[in-house]
Amino acid sequence: MSSTAREFLGHPIGLTYLFFTEMWERFSYYGMRALLVLYMTQYLLLNPNLSDHVIGYTALASFLNALFGDLSVLDVSSQIYGLYTGFVYFTPFIGGLLADRYLGKTNAVYTGAFLMAIGHFMMAFESLFLFALLFLIMGNGLFKPNLTAQVGSLYKPGDQRVDSAYTIYYMGVNLGAFFSPIVCGTLGQKVGWHYGFAAAGIGMLVGTVVYWRGTRYLPESSSTVAIKPTDSAASNHDWIRPLLVIGYLCFVNILFWGVFEQQGNALQVWADEKTNWNVLGFDIPSSWFQTLNPFFIVLLAPLLNNVWAWQRSRTSEPSSIVKMAIGCGWMAVAFLLMMFVAGLAEGQEKLNVLWVAGVVLLFTIGELYLSPIGQAMVSRVAPARMVSMFMGVWFLSSFFGNYLAGYIGSFYDNMSNQYYFLIMVAMSLLAVVMFLAPYKKLAVWIEKKDR
Repeated sequence: MSSTAREFLGHPIGLTYLFFTEMWERFSYYGMRALLVLYMTQYLLLNPNLSDHVIGYTALASFLNALFGDLSVLDVSSQIYGLYTGFVYFTPFIGGLLADRYLGKTNAVYTGAFLMAIGHFMMAFESLFLFALLFLIMGNGLFKPNLTAQVGSLYKPGDQRVDSAYTIYYMGVNLGAFFSPIVCGTLGQKVGWHYGFAAAGIGMLVGTVVYWRGTRYLPESSSTVAIKPTDSAASNHDWIRPLLVIGYLCFVNILFWGVFEQQGNALQVWADEKTNWNVLGFDIPSSWFQTLNPFFIVLLAPLLNNVWAWQRSRTSEPSSIVKMAIGCGWMAVAFLLMMFVAGLAEGQEKLNVLWVAGVVLLFTIGELYLSPIGQAMVSRVAPARMVSMFMGVWFLSSFFGNYLAGYIGSFYDNMSNQYYFLIMVAMSLLAVVMFLAPYKKLAVWIEKKDR
């Protein structure tokens, strides 16, 4: 039996290594993200003596002020957060294209991992803050689509395990995201900001070692260039229709991610200000708010997998597009509850953490109905030689959605909390309509390959 044919718990053993590689990469990403807004608003940008020495910050702040008017420290921090998290999901399109044409998936993953590790360690120097973000953006662009695409390459066409494989992989994403705020957030808020960022860098290096140990269990195609110079786009148009369909779904996903990514922006600020983080006598750092979503992912993903398997046995499992619409519906319900919670917080002492945990539980269900299902769909629908590029296209929706989240977050201080969260409800419901309105036309082609 070849190394790539070995299995663990009913799946190729290569999935285990991809799981833990992604877990450590997400540990580094979410550990840094949990601290980013707090670091800017409570330390770096709050003190002009520090912010004036950040290379490029004065020009960036002037540019943002010229575009959006006189911005507060929170407003500028929100814009930087949106730009950073947005470009993290823009560059995978470029990284996927480079891997398919020039580097191969394996070399792209290694290069991206080292760039991200450098970026995390550069965060130790205030003056290099913006350059550190740039290294993280470039590294993620090479790493993210090419590691994700390798999950689908472990399975033959038509293998029904692909959906569950991506859901398992998604648990790895969120296992890392669960532990990172606990480790990086605690170090950053209780010991020193730079200790938290350094821990994120170490996590990235560990993930690189795990990937290196697992490369022998991955398909040989991972280390080769998928698109040869002799390929002719003019004579083979099999990529056009998938690109149009996935492009439309990505466009709708922008609304979802614009709402979902509030958890790292406005919701993080709200949780810091309005929630009592003294639990059983322990003062927990507010950055632990970021652990709720991944905790619920790890808890709920196996349950939803069983629900979908039961529905599949009764031929009643929703299609991928319907699942994504359901996910946006759950997001609307979550922010309806958030409106109620925000009303309770007016004129009262800080609220019990269980209220905000309930909100996160609801939009976590929505995430599980959308994100891993979309990734699995892309792996099946995209032409085999262009999977990394198509996965990059899928992540483009997160780019625009993350920037949208940052842009909307800049208005958080200028309206009531309830009205702000009402906007989130409206955006979620609009996404539901946009998923379902053209469903019959999309299903004629895509569902035949997606079911």
